[in-house]
Amino acid sequence: MPWIPGYSQNSSSGLATSSQKFCKSYSSCCSILSDSRTVPLVLSQNRGINSQNFDSGLPSPLPSDCFKYVSWCDIEEHDVQGNLLHCPRVREGPSEEELFFRGEHTLKRGKKATDTEKWQKKLQENWEDCAELNLSFQDLGDLYQVGNFKRILQRLIRVEKLWLVDNSLTDLSAIRLPRCRELNVNKNHFTSFKQLPRVPQIQHLSLAENNIMTLSGISDFRHTPLESLVLKRNPCEFQERYRQLVFSSLPNLKMLDGIPKLPEDCSSPDIRGFFKMCTIL
Repeated sequence: MPWIPGYSQNSSSGLATSSQKFCKSYSSCCSILSDSRTVPLVLSQNRGINSQNFDSGLPSPLPSDCFKYVSWCDIEEHDVQGNLLHCPRVREGPSEEELFFRGEHTLKRGKKATDTEKWQKKLQENWEDCAELNLSFQDLGDLYQVGNFKRILQRLIRVEKLWLVDNSLTDLSAIRLPRCRELNVNKNHFTSFKQLPRVPQIQHLSLAENNIMTLSGISDFRHTPLESLVLKRNPCEFQERYRQLVFSSLPNLKMLDGIPKLPEDCSSPDIRGFFKMCTIL
């Protein structure tokens, strides 16, 4: 079966799409390349096996290249829904106008979608029923891609485990994830706890490799069931009495940066002793 972006053929749920249903879109894609003359296949270091064009001497695109800006729900005649996917690609591709000037051929529709088609796409995405989702490494390089990404996050009303690693995110304060218990936003560009989504049921939060400068705003999680927090490789990690300050702000916290709560973490910071200390560098 041809590869569908974000969909595994050997799904643990036993779901599979018919190759007959998919062949219509795939055949139209392959016909785009039928006019170019090619020579025997050559090896490409980055793209695997390619065919070489007589005119330019450069490798010709593979038939699958026309799918590179297409999400699974844009492909015709299949019944895969968003809640069946664990790692879908959801970022938007370039506009039709930009693709035209690039001279690229894709399977994107040439006409504007009708209200009925938009509604059918929304039903097929079905983000509301997702309980576990990985939206990491989406390569959100344009504002319209970020906007579409946040649109999807706003629909995750039942998600319990969510990974958003390495997406260059800066502010998700307008997002609310009412059932989220585990959130991983490692390797983003957050600078404050105030920029995180609202997660009233959060138990495990990972913020490693962001740019959180201070612990200001961490008390917003005081009334949540947060048990595990990861702040490794953030500037706030080097703050004086870092662990004591974190545990005093989060009474339910049991583990910080992979280290369980220690007896010395429970003691309140001694302000008088702090001013008498002399730090030698």
